[in-house]
Amino acid sequence: MATFIGDYTCKVDVKGRIILPMAFKKQMPAEARDQFVVRKDIFENCLVLYSIEDWDRQLEKIRRRINPYNREHNKFMRNFFKGTAELTLDSNNRMLIPRRMLDTIGADRDVVLAGQDGRIEIWAADAYEKIDMPAEDFANLAEKLMGGTLNESEK
Repeated sequence: MATFIGDYTCKVDVKGRIILPMAFKKQMPAEARDQFVVRKDIFENCLVLYSIEDWDRQLEKIRRRINPYNREHNKFMRNFFKGTAELTLDSNNRMLIPRRMLDTIGADRDVVLAGQDGRIEIWAADAYEKIDMPAEDFANLAEKLMGGTLNESEK
């Protein structure tokens, strides 16, 4: 599984193509370096780029929890897949992001690709600059989420 680390400002060309930073490509297994799935994030105004490996893992999680005969589950699936696109890198390491998706997040010329463990978030550059959290707030959140008592196996 790939772990994407770092954030990179990239240019969107007139056709909507973005060059995948080489650092991200090197962080992927060789057999999974060219295929991705992109979708609008559920919580934030950004896109999420999944390696095909991570996308398959996400689908497996969903399949374990979804009942196709449940109306709410069907609504979730419809909205989860709505606007999703499969991408393939070209020979110049570029991926074509559908214009409708870039428009959805307000991305024009500059975007930030930000590694988030097994996936990459794609932000309009100006929006990414605004998401910074004050250091003290981040420290409090880290303590809340991670500051519990350690199990013996975690020590």
